Amino acid sequence: MSRLFTIGLIASWYSSNIGVIILNKYLLSNYGFKYPIFLTFCHMLSCSMLSYISISWLKIVPLQTIRTRTQFLKISALGIIFCLSVVTGNISLKYLPVSFNQAIGATTPFFTAVFAYFMTLKKESWVTYVTLIPVVAGVIIASGGEPSFHLFGFIMCFGATAARALKTVVQGILLSSEGERLHSMNLLMYMAPVAVIFLIPATIFMESEVLAITVSLARDDPRFIVYLVFNSSLAYFVNLANFLVTKHTSALTLQVLGNAKGAVAVVISILIFRNPVSVTGMFGYSITVTGVILYNEAKKRYK
Repeated sequence: MSRLFTIGLIASWYSSNIGVIILNKYLLSNYGFKYPIFLTFCHMLSCSMLSYISISWLKIVPLQTIRTRTQFLKISALGIIFCLSVVTGNISLKYLPVSFNQAIGATTPFFTAVFAYFMTLKKESWVTYVTLIPVVAGVIIASGGEPSFHLFGFIMCFGATAARALKTVVQGILLSSEGERLHSMNLLMYMAPVAVIFLIPATIFMESEVLAITVSLARDDPRFIVYLVFNSSLAYFVNLANFLVTKHTSALTLQVLGNAKGAVAVVISILIFRNPVSVTGMFGYSITVTGVILYNEAKKRYK
């Protein structure tokens, strides 16, 4: 029963993670709802509400409070970085197929290593840095062979990947003291409202017509609201499933599963959206994934 429960958790994590990517792509590109900032606002609003319910009512993890003004400012900074990573990631899905989006996203270890070096002077072994070469080289190869390459989407996706890595490094710096450290689910509960506040003016100024379009789409197709609510809920359950899988397995298992998840997402997206892929592009993506696996192995071995 324990093994079946763990398998179910892993399947839930895969389903929610890949599902939110596929639904984002469907809404922003295929469905024609071209409002990534408002979509991110819905995601963050959902994370705010569901985090509060999960922690305050369901007691999934103990509630931690913000103790000082300085800690609040640190969390706010993380919330803005987190928000920018999601916004740019959603914008990139308007222009890039999921397969190429995942290939670029796989370079997160490269950006994490770079930011960690320049911001904390943390050095890895030379073997670890060598493994980053195929991580970057694979994306370069994939970019040259991508039939649906779009420069602006490419820049946005790289921005999203860099922002995710920056959040990881900054989180380690800002909340490193024992008194300020927060559980990941508590951190999400505090970061998401900051992102919501940040996204309200951004939506008003950059996507002012979105509410009228949303109402119009809902009248024409009632399923649209179902898509939007389900998609927003999945954005939270990705984080919840991530926590539960780590709790019932290990961080290393999550790392290995994460490497495989990208490949699964690529295959599923190609089957659903029928976007053209080239042998060169898939070869490049394979090199990147191999580099990520070698990087994780090198970090573990030389830690």
